[in-house]
Order: sequence, then C-alpha cells, then structure tokens
Amino acid sequence: MSVLSEQPLPTAPAAADFVPPARALAAPRLTERYPALFPVAVRVHRARRRWHWLTGEEQWTSTREVEPLPTRVKKHKSLLLRQLGESEMWLQHNKVTNLRLASSQVDGVLIRPGETFSFNKVVGNCTRRKGYVAGMKLSNGDAESGVGGGICQLANLLHWMFLHSPLTVVERSEHSFDPFPDNGRVLPWGVGCSIVYNYVDLVVRNDTDTTFQLLVHVGERHLKGELRADREVPHSYSVFARDEQFLRHEDRVFRRNEIWRTVIDRRTGAAVGEELVKRNCALVKYLPDGVEIVSVT
Repeated sequence: MSVLSEQPLPTAPAAADFVPPARALAAPRLTERYPALFPVAVRVHRARRRWHWLTGEEQWTSTREVEPLPTRVKKHKSLLLRQLGESEMWLQHNKVTNLRLASSQVDGVLIRPGETFSFNKVVGNCTRRKGYVAGMKLSNGDAESGVGGGICQLANLLHWMFLHSPLTVVERSEHSFDPFPDNGRVLPWGVGCSIVYNYVDLVVRNDTDTTFQLLVHVGERHLKGELRADREVPHSYSVFARDEQFLRHEDRVFRRNEIWRTVIDRRTGAAVGEELVKRNCALVKYLPDGVEIVSVT
C-alpha cells in the first residue's frame, strides 16, 4: 500500500453501475453440490499452502520478545461478547477460550525487516487436542458451531493495526456476507478478515527497516492489542469508509463501501497522501433498519 499523494482519486461507483459480487452470481461450487468432496478439497488446499511454507521465498516470522519494543504504533481493543441472541451466547463464551489460546501464540511475535507474518502459520491449526472448543463460526453468512470458532476476531484486530502501519498487507480475505446489523460497531464495515486453516489467511510483509512487535491478550471484557516498533515511524494513518450504500437487486440486498486511509506526517501533522485500500461488496443476511436501500436493476 503506497502513498498516492499526487495521483487523481478514483471516482466513487454509482448505484446504477452496480454489479453483484461474482460469488453471489456463481453456480454452486462442486463441493457444495457434492459435500463428500469437501474434506478432499480442504486437504488439497492445506497441502498446497504447507508446500509453499516450506519452499517459498518468504522469510517467515520466527522470533518472539517478551519485553515491549519502545514505540507504540497502534493500540486497539474489541468487545469480546456481543448480544446476538440467547441461543448463540454459549458460542461467544467459548470464543473467549479460543481467543486466549490463539492470542498466546501471537503475543510478542516480532516482524523484522524482510520478514513475513502469516496468521495461520503463527497460530496453527485450532484443534481440540490443543484445547480449542466449539465457538461461533460464519458459514455462508450464518453463525454456526465449529472447533476454534471466533479466532477471526483476533485476525480482525491485527488487520486493523496493520492498516495503521507501513507494513504491506499481502493477503487478506474478507467475509462474503454482512451477517449482523451495525449495533455497537466501532470499526468501519469491510475491514474484517476471514480465516480458515491453512488456506484462507492474513499475511503481511515488512518492507521497511523497522522491527515491529505484536502484543495481544484477552482482558476482562475486551480483546486488546498493540503494534509496537523499535523506533519512531515517520507516518501515522487514518482509516475510514466512504460511499456506504445498501442496494436491492433481484430481491436481495447488498452492501458496499470503500475503505480509504490518509497518510499523515507525524512530524508536521499534515496529510501527505490518501489511498484506496479496498472496495467491498457483500450480500446482507439481515433486514437493514433505518437506512436507505436503493433499488437497482
């Protein structure tokens, strides 16, 4: 993500130009038509990723440091429990157990110059043998039970901190659905991550001469994180959403927006660049209330 200080800003998409996401239009996947093939597909994806970890050119993060590095780059926290429905609260409580285990693998990790951080590689496979329990997972936009469910919240927190740093986001997969209303939302919609071991990942690379450190832990009410560095970084970042829209197309509602960030000179406080990070579009799984829904053909 480079600083685009002198390039013209992209034009916001008009509602009339709306095209549903390819996933919403696509025919069912082979594994959806033949569920027995799904475990085979998972093994193939995992084998491919594992081979890449072994043979790729990346220098993967491998060092941890207990003592915090001297400079704070970004700090963030997210609420552990959201009131979604009594039938789902037990999944959220189990999610906290999973977040504690996953956070312990990430806490203290250093991302040195030239190194690449992989969420799946660092956290590993979240299995019952390691103590993970059934938590809330999202499948096709619906909440369901699954071992290790809920660790996407940790990936979301890390991604938000990465966006406020000069680290390069190499890989990040967003959710294909908008599953819940914005009740109590703190971050812009569209900055979250989907994680599936070990082929849907959050990967960042350090292309700077600065060493960064991840500090994360589960508090009483919040998942808390800090991104720290061994020296002052020259820029800070403001990340925000633009052109938020709800669009009705063929009896389905879609949500779209754009995620932008402003690059700010820490020394002067002046904005030195602005860049489009991501355009998002997803199928909405709830009935939006109190917002305008534009019908498009």
